[in-house]
Amino acid sequence: MPLADSCMILGLDFDNTIVSYETVFHKVALERGYIGADVPCSKLAVRDDMRARDMEDRWTEIQGYVYGKCMDQADVFPGVIETLCWVRDNGHDVMIVSHKTHFPFAGPKYDLHKAARDWIEDVLQDDLGPLINSRNVNFIETMDGKINRIGELGCDLFIDDLPEIFLVESFPEATQRFLFDPGVIHDSIDGVVAISSWKQFLWHLKA
Repeated sequence: MPLADSCMILGLDFDNTIVSYETVFHKVALERGYIGADVPCSKLAVRDDMRARDMEDRWTEIQGYVYGKCMDQADVFPGVIETLCWVRDNGHDVMIVSHKTHFPFAGPKYDLHKAARDWIEDVLQDDLGPLINSRNVNFIETMDGKINRIGELGCDLFIDDLPEIFLVESFPEATQRFLFDPGVIHDSIDGVVAISSWKQFLWHLKA
C-alpha cells in the first residue's frame, strides 16, 4: 500500500541503519594501533581484522567508546534527512526502535542511550526543527523487547540492517519488512524487501 494513501507509522532501527560508523571505527582503531593503515575504512573490515588477530576484547571495548564518547563523530547515512522530511511533510509518524544496551559491556561506563539521544537531537533536524520527537525514540536492552515494542507501537513497516530480526517468529506479521543492506552482502529473504540506500527506501515509500 503506498504511504500516500494513509497515515502510517514507520519504524526505524538506529545503529548502522540511520547512523553510519564506518569512519569513526576506523579512526579510533587506527589511533590505538589496533589495525594497520591498509585495513579498509569500514566497521566490518575493522571488526574482522581485529577478530582475526584475537582482539575480541579490544573490539568490544572500542564499541563502547565509539557508541559513547565518540558518538558525536558518527555520520548520518545519505538520504536519511531527505526521507524524514518527506515523511513529516506527508503526515506520517516515525518511531526509532533500537536494541541498545544502556552501558557498554567493557571499558568506561558511558551512557549509550544519552549519547544516542543527543546525536538524534543534534543531527536529525532541518530548518523547521527536530525530525523525530524525543518521545518516539525507544532504546530497548534486548532483541525480544525490541520486537515486542515494534508490535506495541503498531509499526506499519520497519527498516533494519540485521536480517535475523525479520526471521524471529514473533516479529509482527502485519509489519512490512525492509532490510537495509548498503553493501549488498545478505541473501534474499522471502517477504523482506532489500534496499541498498535511503534513496531507494524513499522511492518505495513514494511508489
